[in-house]
Amino acid sequence: MDALIQQTAETLVGARSVVALTGAGISIESGIPPFRGPGGLWEKMDPMAVAHIDAFRRDPEKVWTLLLHGMQALLTTARPNDGHLGLARLEQWGYLRSVITQNVDGLHQAAGSRAVIEFHGTFAWQRCMDCGHRCETARVDLTKIPPRCPCGGIYRPDCVFFGEMIPPQHLVRSQQLVDGCDVLLVVGTSATVQPAAMMPLLAKENGAQVIEINPEPTPLTGRISNYLIQGGSGAVLNDILAGVAKLRAPS
Repeated sequence: MDALIQQTAETLVGARSVVALTGAGISIESGIPPFRGPGGLWEKMDPMAVAHIDAFRRDPEKVWTLLLHGMQALLTTARPNDGHLGLARLEQWGYLRSVITQNVDGLHQAAGSRAVIEFHGTFAWQRCMDCGHRCETARVDLTKIPPRCPCGGIYRPDCVFFGEMIPPQHLVRSQQLVDGCDVLLVVGTSATVQPAAMMPLLAKENGAQVIEINPEPTPLTGRISNYLIQGGSGAVLNDILAGVAKLRAPS
């Protein structure tokens, strides 16, 4: 493990362009459960009944009550963990060009990352379904469900529901970044859901190193990724940062 940490630190310091792809695993340490997999939210409720845009349009009060209100309360109290903070520090040091995330929790930005592409949007902002006005969720009155815009329209999270398209500009920009990188860090995701699933493959096809940081092997391991550093994202990134700090320290 120590050898892989050192190898990764040296790779990052010597890289021309590094991009990170993150998923639910990086936010578990902040107390946010995943949607998919064992213990995930979709084991408890049908996503088509509570997370499809048609369900929201049909009965926004039901969706807000069953799904969004509780999620928003959770996301409001969640704080960035060492995984988010580590990636933000790599960006501040000039080693990480961008984070592409499948998460909607806004924790990368809260940690200080500035170059973030949110494939699935964010719960940190709400958007009025009538006038399109956007408002920070922290400023939205959630005492009445569904919450409403001053124009009277219903607020919805500024995220991608089932049945909606990922903003094409996010996909195009992500492909450009991955096509041009020489290192892709895959953190807290098995990258099996499109379009995130294509990013490690694109990176590999363009000659980039794909480095996984995950608690367990994934479908990428041994097939797409160059190697897996097995462990929690916070602890692993702390170790990598320590290695990078030593390499960048003046001799």
